[in-house]
Amino acid sequence: MADAITGTLHHVEIWVPDLGRAVGSWGRLLESLGYSVFQEFTGGRSYRLGATYIVLEQSSALTSGEHDRCRPGLNHLAFHVESRAVVDDLVASALDGGWRLMFADRHPYAGGPGTYAAYLENEDGFEVELVGP
Repeated sequence: MADAITGTLHHVEIWVPDLGRAVGSWGRLLESLGYSVFQEFTGGRSYRLGATYIVLEQSSALTSGEHDRCRPGLNHLAFHVESRAVVDDLVASALDGGWRLMFADRHPYAGGPGTYAAYLENEDGFEVELVGP
């Protein structure tokens, strides 16, 4: 595994209501960002980039079938993207992979005039932000 730096994320585990659907949206997006499949297990799959990995799991311990990013807890994950052109390419690919563009009327400056970013939401209500330079 790549060298870990104190304070950087080790992993993020996302509990999803439907693993197949999550692999279709999250998996495709993560692979587009450079992650590769790391682990596969009953009810889950993880993707790794460097020392960090992201787990998608359909756990039997879920207490709800719905994610609400507006409740206390995680609102979204934001990923660095190397260029504006790559942000645009990732958005096009994500739209084909089950994500929808949020704040389309202000895209790609929904975060303000100095921020080139895309805000995406999948069918299960999870949000990601793709932030360019």
